[in-house]
Amino acid sequence: MDLETLRIFEAVAAELSVTRAAARLGRAPSNVTTRIQQLEAELGAELFIRLGKRITLSTAGQRFLTYAQRLLALEDEARQAVGGSGGGSLRIGSMESTAASRLPVPLAAFNRAHPATRLEVSTGPSGPLVDEVRDGRLDCAFVALPAELENEPALAEMGLQSAPVWEESLLLLLPPADAEATVPAELGTRTLAAFRPGCTYRAMAEQRLGIVAGSEWRIQELGSYHAMVAAVSAGACVTLLPRSVLDVSRVSDDLATLEMGTVSTRLLWRCGYETPAFQAFARQFLGEA
Repeated sequence: MDLETLRIFEAVAAELSVTRAAARLGRAPSNVTTRIQQLEAELGAELFIRLGKRITLSTAGQRFLTYAQRLLALEDEARQAVGGSGGGSLRIGSMESTAASRLPVPLAAFNRAHPATRLEVSTGPSGPLVDEVRDGRLDCAFVALPAELENEPALAEMGLQSAPVWEESLLLLLPPADAEATVPAELGTRTLAAFRPGCTYRAMAEQRLGIVAGSEWRIQELGSYHAMVAAVSAGACVTLLPRSVLDVSRVSDDLATLEMGTVSTRLLWRCGYETPAFQAFARQFLGEA
């Protein structure tokens, strides 16, 4: 097993097509097929399920992909650390809200200042992002930490550290029927629009609205703030979101809000992760590496 084979496997796993992976890698499809077959023989497991011309990752392939990504990331980190270069790649995770309202301008500025560094940005709830940074699938992430990880000792036990970047004001966006409500107890609506479990904002909303098993509240899981704002506008639910997201969204004037406190958006990374690319990135957001 070598790193080039891992790159081929990662490309096929991403494209779920030998032909597209070969084009992406600049290789002949037959070469890609051969390398995958050799890897499967070496591992003693089928990494892909082949159904005619379609392929999908097998259970073993899904597990192996995590390790392949970590090994390739470690190689890139080693090259940067030894070479002292500001190039390489930086895999950044972010909450959907931060990616939409906070990151476009500073990421563009970083790209202009460090064009040799390839930025890869993905979004998700804070819980999964913490796990991905911890196991090396991401180099850093912008998250709102869950209550159990808000202190540095708890993070240090996981091999992680963080620093605050932005303080977010949280608002509960209300449908027109609840425009006169001044506290959550006065709400007539009993549906919360939120991301899937693992989202810190969802957990905060559940706690502050008293949403527990057996309560009259229900949760409608949606995949974007645009969908959540639309659902609130339609009178179907309430949703918790940062003021920064509301500021960049087109929201009807007849939608009222309730103040729900503040929370820090933090930059999270692994202890000891000090590549030149990350140090430059951290300086831009934190003022120091």
